[in-house]
Amino acid sequence: VIIQNKIEERKYIGRENESRNTITVFGTGEVYAKPDLAITNFSVITDEKTVDKAMSKNTEKMNAVIEAIKNKGVDGKDMKTTNFNINPRYEWYENGRRVLAGYEITQSLEVKIRDMEKIGEIIETATNAGANQIGDLRFTIDKEEELQKQARKEAIKEAKAKAEELASDLGIKLVKISGFSESSGTPVYPIYSGLLKADQASGMGGAVPQIETGENKIEVTVDITYEIL
Repeated sequence: VIIQNKIEERKYIGRENESRNTITVFGTGEVYAKPDLAITNFSVITDEKTVDKAMSKNTEKMNAVIEAIKNKGVDGKDMKTTNFNINPRYEWYENGRRVLAGYEITQSLEVKIRDMEKIGEIIETATNAGANQIGDLRFTIDKEEELQKQARKEAIKEAKAKAEELASDLGIKLVKISGFSESSGTPVYPIYSGLLKADQASGMGGAVPQIETGENKIEVTVDITYEIL
């Protein structure tokens, strides 16, 4: 009997929902906060006649970069090798002949900088130690869960207010919430949209760049569906 009743119930699953009247409203919440984490990439590019020489030179420079950054207070867990490439370099002659001229090695290191006052100083230190390419510098918030919660509350509050206003204007009654969804995001704006090349890095002349962090926006958008009468 129980099994038969369950079968009968399943025949009607979804039919009630199909006949219900609903409205959907959305709300957006925004919270602004100063970033507390900077992420950037330092690369060492070397070019030599043989792989052994290129490898030795690249390793020496990258180790010096890592040690210099650590001496500025960056923890080892906040540094990670993200790229290592060995590429042959060829020279072309007028007759179309290609001759191997050497090898280029590129090694990249991602660095998380938690002391925001030292960003410019660490950039200068890394380039002086041998880094000849700097990747995109971007600012973020290490733990933004609490900020997302605040933004979500604001978004829900706005959506509910819209629903109540709409119900009043249309002369309808909000029965209950039957659906909910949300999306969130924190736009990341890179400070260096390109790369600081070797000749630019070596020409900094000991100048420490002044880096302004500004504020990040944490945004949450919610959609709430109400059953109505």
